[in-house]
Amino acid sequence: MLTTAGSISVEAEGKARLRDFAVRFESVAKRFAAVVALEDVSLSIGRGEFITLLGPSGCGKTTLLNLVAGFFRPDSGAILVDGQVVNDVPTYKREIGIMFQNYALFPHMTVASNIAYGLKMRRLDKDEIRRRVKDVLSLVKLSHYEDRKPRQLSGGQQQRVAIARALVINPRVLLLDEPFSALDRNLRASMQVELREIQRQFGVTTIFVTHDQAEALSLSDRVAVMSQGRICQVGSPEQIYAKPQDRFVASFVGDANILRGRLEGFANGCATVSWGKGRLRVPRTSIPVTQSATVDIFVRPEQLSISEPGEADFTRGKVAAHVFQGDHVDLYVDTADCISGRLLARLPTKEAGTRWPVGAEVGISVIEGSNISMFDA
Repeated sequence: MLTTAGSISVEAEGKARLRDFAVRFESVAKRFAAVVALEDVSLSIGRGEFITLLGPSGCGKTTLLNLVAGFFRPDSGAILVDGQVVNDVPTYKREIGIMFQNYALFPHMTVASNIAYGLKMRRLDKDEIRRRVKDVLSLVKLSHYEDRKPRQLSGGQQQRVAIARALVINPRVLLLDEPFSALDRNLRASMQVELREIQRQFGVTTIFVTHDQAEALSLSDRVAVMSQGRICQVGSPEQIYAKPQDRFVASFVGDANILRGRLEGFANGCATVSWGKGRLRVPRTSIPVTQSATVDIFVRPEQLSISEPGEADFTRGKVAAHVFQGDHVDLYVDTADCISGRLLARLPTKEAGTRWPVGAEVGISVIEGSNISMFDA
């Protein structure tokens, strides 16, 4: 009897723990004919969290989103929403809000009718529908646009209507499939800020899909980087950028220079790596690397220092090009001590524009204390 009671207690505790997560993927796999779209994907998403699925085209991120929505069924594994397995639950019963890439607004309906559509399908009282539509229009700053048709709205306004339609049903989870891809750069930036504010006010768990690294890093509580149907790394934007766990994450997220070095030894949790004439201290990773092995060092452009050629340089090179970026200049330097033959350094505008003209010989160093990454070559 005691064993049975204990088992029931453990089972109840496990179910309670599952309910702590808004969405959970457990060893999910999906194939389309011979193509493996997802392979053994496991991920837990907390309530109210804004998580981004980031990766190149074909990595499986949109497939994962469609599985949550119920448009596809997993071949194996389980998808849980609020602790309940929803593999066989139809889309309309999942209480999921979806914003499509093309917004999918009904062109013949007004803004108010577009937003109210999901509520009417749920047969809510007319007064309740009017109240909810009014509240969500105020939230997305479109209170005086309820009688307009989609064609009378700008791209950003259409996007807000699509967000409002997804939120008005009080979804358990909000799914966003590259919603900013059709917007110009300035509008995209402003809408990113507005979306994050709306998401925080509403408190809805949000799964966002994008291939845009800057978008993922600026919007998310956490980022799940995907490649070839698998999740490579999950972490905060800072962790993903500063502490990539494999070569793909290090090269896909942000710009990186890949330098070929040699491992000299380990001490105090760090590795000493020689590159050019210099030595670098690199946080030791779980990657098995033997002493004297050849390694690849991933260094961000802002972690490089450019100077007049001198004794303190790690290596030297010749300035090949400047790319003006407003508050900084991307400086491209040709050097034999880089795998690609060309380094990218990111420098303040005044310094790069006047001191280092194209063709100038320069010294190159890695800024001391930079958090760089190392992987087996």
